Amino acid sequence: MNLQKAIEKATEAMALYGKQREELDEANFNKVLAAMRKSKITDAHLKSSSGYGYNDRGRDALEEVWAEVFKAEAVLVRQQIVSGTHAIYLALAGNLLPGDELLALGTPYDTLQTIIGHKKHVPGSLSELGIKYREIPFNSSPDDIVASIKPQTKIFSIQRSKGYTWRESLSIAKIGEITKAIKKHHPEVIVFVDNCYGEFVEKEEPIEAGADLCAGSLIKNAGGGLTPCGGYIAGKKTLIERSAAKLTTPGAGQEVGPSLMDQRIYYQGLFMAPQVVGEAIRGSVYAATLMQELGFKVLPTPQAHRTDIVQAICLETKERLLAFCQGIQKYGPVDSFVLPVPNLMPGYNHPIVMAAGTFIQGSSIELSADGPITPPYNVFLQGGLNRYHTKTALNNTLREIM
Repeated sequence: MNLQKAIEKATEAMALYGKQREELDEANFNKVLAAMRKSKITDAHLKSSSGYGYNDRGRDALEEVWAEVFKAEAVLVRQQIVSGTHAIYLALAGNLLPGDELLALGTPYDTLQTIIGHKKHVPGSLSELGIKYREIPFNSSPDDIVASIKPQTKIFSIQRSKGYTWRESLSIAKIGEITKAIKKHHPEVIVFVDNCYGEFVEKEEPIEAGADLCAGSLIKNAGGGLTPCGGYIAGKKTLIERSAAKLTTPGAGQEVGPSLMDQRIYYQGLFMAPQVVGEAIRGSVYAATLMQELGFKVLPTPQAHRTDIVQAICLETKERLLAFCQGIQKYGPVDSFVLPVPNLMPGYNHPIVMAAGTFIQGSSIELSADGPITPPYNVFLQGGLNRYHTKTALNNTLREIM
């Protein structure tokens, strides 16, 4: 099929999917709106604070709103959390003690392997703190998972998104199935979900599926493309208290931590997040259809159920991977003149090429594409504040490549 026919077919597929998704996006939006109305947010909550951040009304109310949206007992939402990886580290390190075991479903994302201290020594990693680590195959059945849990297993970790692996991302239903099986036989085990790239893609979040903890970044889905930095941890109150103590200090926990930037952008980002995620998903469906029509393997396929915003495409050669990322960069609103090249980055096992002409550095709810320089040269496309940006960037990139 030639490019123009593929574009036409992808445009039709995106429009059809958009109609099917409208009800879900509206439900997620109304959930956020209801939470803000319930907490009676006023102009006074939108201000910044300084120093220790004692009695920061905006910060506390924002965490109350998040707790309502995520159906969690408590949520830690802080500007001081620098990334999703940082949020995950706080959730794990705050709730694991020397001798405890962290058991993971599949091999975690490269940066998570670093915080665990898996395969290599890293100062400050969980392994250096005396925490044991083990992983089981990603395709393990719930029965296999239950059988793999040992007396020292304290946390069972689930990575919802595919990371840099060629696998389906996990749905909320699947997370619920796994969690139910674990809790039936091992109710004391903490089920943790890395929720990065998954917020507002489905109608429920991991806590509603029975997970005890989940964490993510505010420069991904939940920030709506507006939040300039930060991360969150949601779940049971006792577990959040321990995570907060790791972020600040024991005894102070959530009571300190100033909102150095106005909280308005954090409230507004959350308010816009369901709609922005819907746009990103529509763009992903467009990308999947377009690339599949041109003969490339894609995951998920255009018709598949979506549980994160990541679209994987197998490009098969290093040259295509570089050209694809360079094209996405060229059609970004920021740094469109910059040429992405592979480089070793902290926490990664292979050189990475990253395209992100974004307003917020590293924001992956804005249109971005990246991948490791290793066979089979898969690229991972995510984000897009609106579907038109994704469509324009892809169409022009492929015209130039072809």
